[in-house]
Amino acid sequence: MANSWWELQILCAPDLEDSVFWRLERFGCRGMASEMKGNSCLVRAYLPKSQVELLDLAALSLWLRQDALLIGMPLPAMQWQLIDEEDWASSWKDHWQPQEIGDRFLIYPAWLPIPEKTDRILLRLDPGVAFGTGNHITTQLCLESLEMRLDEGSTDLVVADIGCGSGILSIGALLLGASKVYAVDIDPLAVQSTHSNQQLNQIAPQCLVVEQGSIERLIQQCQEPVDGIMCNILAEVIIDLIPQMNAIAKPTTWGILSGILLDQAKSITDTLEQNGWIVAAFWRRKDWCCFNIRREGKFL
Repeated sequence: MANSWWELQILCAPDLEDSVFWRLERFGCRGMASEMKGNSCLVRAYLPKSQVELLDLAALSLWLRQDALLIGMPLPAMQWQLIDEEDWASSWKDHWQPQEIGDRFLIYPAWLPIPEKTDRILLRLDPGVAFGTGNHITTQLCLESLEMRLDEGSTDLVVADIGCGSGILSIGALLLGASKVYAVDIDPLAVQSTHSNQQLNQIAPQCLVVEQGSIERLIQQCQEPVDGIMCNILAEVIIDLIPQMNAIAKPTTWGILSGILLDQAKSITDTLEQNGWIVAAFWRRKDWCCFNIRREGKFL
């Protein structure tokens, strides 16, 4: 099988699910989903065969076990197999179901029939190989934070999304009432996925401007400072981005930062304070946290 994919299956305690997702995402897995198997959680993830060797998979299995030991959880069991290229993209989709997030969102797989009736905001999604299905706690925290920030009076707000992944946060902000989102991601596959999901949710091209790059490209995109900044990536990347966020911020700009483990929170807080930002709210869920921030001296 010249063009084959590794299918990874990790059986773990439910409370370990988010740690497993985080480790798999850092390892470079594409397409991840989970389901309950009795009292355990079964996580599936996919990798191109050309990207990793058997020794890499063995190392990943060891890291997963070490992660569990560090937080005092039962050790997960990991196994893997090769599948044909044409099968990988649909394999994980079989296990991803609609998910209610917060008070308003229903994240809905694109390949399922549109529900006849729902009182929630329908966000249809086909993430492809990009990160961001709504399964991970960090994405859920960001969407819940957006619900609190955006309402029916938010129609003139412009938002920036750094590391847009599947576009889930960008589209969520627009569905909540934002007028425009500037989105960037260094991965061209993420840009492609965001464009695809933009069309899926019937978002006008002028409302969601997506380009490959990081905050430097975002600074070039924005004609004036934005009202809000979203960033759901790794903490060490966020620390590097915070000083540059001032270039697209005004005194009233707010921010939502996630992808941060609890033991990384202090480093984020220190960097924010050094660059003129204040933590307005701090949300914690399991081992992850989400920062709601504002400019120093602005009381909201």
